[in-house]
Amino acid sequence: MGRVGPSVVLAAAMLSLAACTADNSDGEEAGSCVYQIRYQDRTYRDVANVEFTVGEKLGDATKPPCDDTGSDAKESGTLETAYEVDGISPDVAIAVGDTPSEAKFVAAYSGSELPPEVKKLIDGS
Repeated sequence: MGRVGPSVVLAAAMLSLAACTADNSDGEEAGSCVYQIRYQDRTYRDVANVEFTVGEKLGDATKPPCDDTGSDAKESGTLETAYEVDGISPDVAIAVGDTPSEAKFVAAYSGSELPPEVKKLIDGS
């Protein structure tokens, strides 16, 4: 598999971060939620096309419920298993999934900037 350039990965990450809307058959907009994970008081968002190695199991993380409809229902979210990502602090990024082989890379950052550690991993440096 060929390497994906940093600008392509960053563009894909930015697209995955943006909440999008789609028109339904009535012409009204229907929302969708950004993939987020809560672990140890931090919120992580998915980053596409990152090559990483899953490390040790960290424990449980929570995928918050999607409330894109504005309903009053209070859901607690679903539990996911959190794993270390080799070479990166869990303060910056973790992997989440039912098993290490199914784990998805997620990073904690503010705004639209990826942390330097994640950029370095994407660049393969």
